[in-house]
Amino acid sequence: MTAPAPRVVNALSVDVEDWFQVENYGAVIARERWDGLEARVAASTGRLLDLFAACGVQATFFTLGWVAGRNPALIRRIVAEGHELASHGHRHERVAAIGPERFAADLRDARHVLEDIGGVAVTGYRAPTFSIGPRSTPWAHDILAETGHRYSSSIFPGRHEGAGAPDLPLTPFRPSASGVPEIPMTALRPAVLRGRAIPVSGGGWFRMMPYAAFARLLRAVNAAERRRGVFYVHPWEVDPGQPRPAGVPALKRFKHGVGLASTEARLGRLLHDFAWDRMDRVFAAEIAASDKAPAAAPPGLAAAA
Repeated sequence: MTAPAPRVVNALSVDVEDWFQVENYGAVIARERWDGLEARVAASTGRLLDLFAACGVQATFFTLGWVAGRNPALIRRIVAEGHELASHGHRHERVAAIGPERFAADLRDARHVLEDIGGVAVTGYRAPTFSIGPRSTPWAHDILAETGHRYSSSIFPGRHEGAGAPDLPLTPFRPSASGVPEIPMTALRPAVLRGRAIPVSGGGWFRMMPYAAFARLLRAVNAAERRRGVFYVHPWEVDPGQPRPAGVPALKRFKHGVGLASTEARLGRLLHDFAWDRMDRVFAAEIAASDKAPAAAPPGLAAAA
């Protein structure tokens, strides 16, 4: 009798930012107000750490340098419990909006704070709001390499609030010969949708979609060439009691608040139903390969250049 194939191990990640730093609130909460608002990120990230410990899984925490500087004990706990500490940038600014020089400075600021507090090398990066793309930021992956990073997980291979990249690969690829590899967020492109992507990576789609439907899609990802998924969650998504600022447009208010009361329970179920580990271990081969040899850009990127 043939032994069953081992379970595909998916990558579990957390984008560590507070409730007031999300893109949906950017028009009503100025960055200058952040220090005067109720900070909830330490408590909500703590709930995720408790859940991961109970489920016996480890994750990658893409953490804002701004958050780390104000919550050093949280950063030390993340590292002490065996999770990967990675960068979400320093000030949660869209990469395309700040340009190459400010992007490089933001990366350095974040790494300095994270490594100083965590005591470990920080080599992974995720752009705020997945704001990296072949047309808007063709320089980003080279700058990531220049600033000591080894991989990025910053692109959604589909339409995503103006920041997606519909024609790019669904699996890890090299955007440029001298840049870091990109590990894109997980999606499916069913033939019936003529190339349009269905997100299978977390966030609002996970909160809105029936759990059984999301799990079925992730199983389809794992079944297709045993492709590994990348899932992300924010600490504020397990914090239904967070403040709700006035002046937020109805659609953005809905997208931010939908399903918050049930996210923690649904996430616990997902951790039980699938196999999970840190980004740097799930994609170790792809990251290591990029350290050794340059590669040509994939066709989708070359066409977009």
